[in-house]
Amino acid sequence: MQIHRALLLPILLVSIANAQLKIALNWFPEAEHAGFYAAQVGGLYQAAGLEVELLPGGPGAPVLQQVAAGKVDFGVSNADDVLIARAQGVPVVSVLAPIQTSPRVLMVHEESGIKSLAQLKNVTLAIEAQAPFANFLKRKLPLTGVRLVPYNGSVAPFVASKSFAQQAYGISEPFLAREKGAHPVNLYVSELGYNPYTSVLVVSEKFLKARPDIVRKVVEASRKGWAAYLQAPAATEAKLLKVNKQIDQAVLTYGHQELLKLCNNQDTKAQGIGIQTAQRWNSLAQQLVEMGVIPKAKSDATKAWINP
Repeated sequence: MQIHRALLLPILLVSIANAQLKIALNWFPEAEHAGFYAAQVGGLYQAAGLEVELLPGGPGAPVLQQVAAGKVDFGVSNADDVLIARAQGVPVVSVLAPIQTSPRVLMVHEESGIKSLAQLKNVTLAIEAQAPFANFLKRKLPLTGVRLVPYNGSVAPFVASKSFAQQAYGISEPFLAREKGAHPVNLYVSELGYNPYTSVLVVSEKFLKARPDIVRKVVEASRKGWAAYLQAPAATEAKLLKVNKQIDQAVLTYGHQELLKLCNNQDTKAQGIGIQTAQRWNSLAQQLVEMGVIPKAKSDATKAWINP
């Protein structure tokens, strides 16, 4: 039996309007994911004909592998992780870069007198020794008298000792340390020149090729979400407090203030929130090659990103 095209059209429209998508986060829901939650809370995904579920991550969450395998449609990661994954044969692509300046810092005590990364000496430093940014620091700094120890994710050792320093995200841990009575100073790794885009939205090459229309819709709604969050964060922060019971309003307020600076730069002033440039990606790829993190033969960044 033939079905008239006029009857098929409404069915197709309903199917497209109710596209079910999953975005996997690379960490527990915090300020660095706020723009995606803003798009959800503000109905921006729904207005684009999308139903988007945000899946919380955690330590070691295999976001890029899940995206490449089609277990989720999109993921949130960092630019250096994208390039490393691609060098290992994981075909993922960054389509939006909301945080332009990496929040990665080394947190030191004000009492130490250390005011720049170049002055970092005579401390115990908790750090993920194999992380690319740690590799970069070890190549760039003398680290005189610096004893490296594993990073365990807690600010407790930092609070307990004035000679202790640690890696951190400048939008969260320094505030937590301050709440516990410490006087942290943020030393941004980006000031040394290592500055990967952060909280990038990624998709698989397969999905991008098959559904460029959906990718564009998700990207545009997410971009609007980040703009909405930066302008008026209250509704988004209320949502984050519900989905992550380990954070409070004070740390979200602090994170928002920091992200106002980190999400905006000359590129975004000219081309909008989340924009990506060839210069930034190529520079990052070259740094990873120089550090021996990825081989030069697999360092081509041209297909690692796109502004849909």
